[in-house]
Amino acid sequence: MGAVAVDPEKDFVPPSFTVKELRDCIPKHCFERNTLRSFSYIAYDLCGVAALVFCASRIHALPVYLQAVAWVAYWVCQGVVCTGLWVIAHECRTVNNITGWILHSALLVPYYAWRHTHSQHHKNTANMNRDEVFVPRTKSFRGLADKPSTEAWRLDTVFEESPLYHVAKVVAQSLFGWPLYLYRNASGPKYARGASHFNPKSV
Repeated sequence: MGAVAVDPEKDFVPPSFTVKELRDCIPKHCFERNTLRSFSYIAYDLCGVAALVFCASRIHALPVYLQAVAWVAYWVCQGVVCTGLWVIAHECRTVNNITGWILHSALLVPYYAWRHTHSQHHKNTANMNRDEVFVPRTKSFRGLADKPSTEAWRLDTVFEESPLYHVAKVVAQSLFGWPLYLYRNASGPKYARGASHFNPKSV
């Protein structure tokens, strides 16, 4: 017998559980706030940043043929550690504005504009019209509203689940998507397309 073809669009079944049921599965201590513990994560990441800077200051002592490799390794490792700092910083909108402003400024990301758009994102997550980021391009947006899904369309959907596709998306998003989102609100909602996080007068 041949394998049964699965159409990821037609055969998708939404989960039956509610958000409350999902939340109730999380232990209650996970929702308890602890300022000292929270700041310990910042200290942990800052120690990682300092350690990597120290290592980078010694790269010049390596043989020339290893220096390029060492710099690439440093960029990747420092990027991972600074992403940890950014994860903390980008949720400061409801916790501590001073902490958020300092960390965001160090990471060259405008804090107050980000606080607004990120708040909107949490209020409108998965809303096809009002979400702030990762708004999918619908068939009507692409001018395909009255056309049935073709085999190529379905194959493209399947291809999106491949590891190679995800690697390419991560690289493209890191190098181009992130800066374009900050400067031009790329991938944002249509009503605010072109708005800039660096412009206080943007929508």
